[in-house]
Amino acid sequence: MIRHRAPWDARSTISRSAHVLERIGLALTGASCGLFVAAHVGRADIELVGTASAVFAMMIYGAAGFYLGIDLPHAPPDHNMHLPLRRGLGTRADAVELLSAVGTFLAAIAAVVSVSSIVLDESAHATSALLISLAWAVGATLQIAAGVIARRKAEASKNL
Repeated sequence: MIRHRAPWDARSTISRSAHVLERIGLALTGASCGLFVAAHVGRADIELVGTASAVFAMMIYGAAGFYLGIDLPHAPPDHNMHLPLRRGLGTRADAVELLSAVGTFLAAIAAVVSVSSIVLDESAHATSALLISLAWAVGATLQIAAGVIARRKAEASKNL
């Protein structure tokens, strides 16, 4: 993913169109992950996801996670680490990036396990289905949190 430093208004029409398509693709990927996990949980005869509205809610939540949590705004200028590397774990921008990465990883793993179970026609057990849906929900929540935090920081740095 190419990160542009130019403001949205200064980007070309092709660049803006590509960015919009990319974000829509990310949202569709997140919605697919939610759908796959919902289908897996539904196969375990858990009433929680037995309705179309619950499945749709999972798809919307997954779409929001991938839309907000993968394409984070640029880190503030003070984010750059200088050589030799500082002691410590990193900056707050690094922590937000880690939140996004862990969330994406958890949501993707939950989706892959769900799809593989469906494709291999394995019977879904309630305990494993709940664990998979919990991992997906935590992952999507981490993505959303990272996206919101990063966008708030970006807005705050613009207002300074």
